[in-house]
Amino acid sequence: MSDERTTQPSDQRTTPDAWREVGKQFEALGNSLANAFRTMWEDENTRRHMREMQGGLETMVSEVNKAIKETAESPEGQKARAEAERAAQSLRTASAKTWQETKPQVVTALRQLSAELQKTIVQLEQGAKPEVTEATSDKSSH
Repeated sequence: MSDERTTQPSDQRTTPDAWREVGKQFEALGNSLANAFRTMWEDENTRRHMREMQGGLETMVSEVNKAIKETAESPEGQKARAEAERAAQSLRTASAKTWQETKPQVVTALRQLSAELQKTIVQLEQGAKPEVTEATSDKSSH
């Protein structure tokens, strides 16, 4: 596993890394959907149904695009966009502040979890039954 995601400690991941990961997940989903459609396309009945569906999808996309353009160009749309931008900026600010405030606790919790997992791995490798620590038993009782 020489993947960059596994070599970088979780406490050092940045927001762009997280968004990059989300993008990769969307890319993987797109690839899976494309493969599914390609596989289905091999069947003649499926191709006929897909052609029928394609026309409806194209019409839907066209109508949605038209509605978005009309709404975005209207005074109400401009106002909503400005409000959405202000809300997004507030959310970014609040998220950054929250992350900075909680980062030390998250890092500590992840380190503790890592240490417990490492201890369990060692015990399993040695053939011993893993110990149940107070932290582990507290979590399982909830």
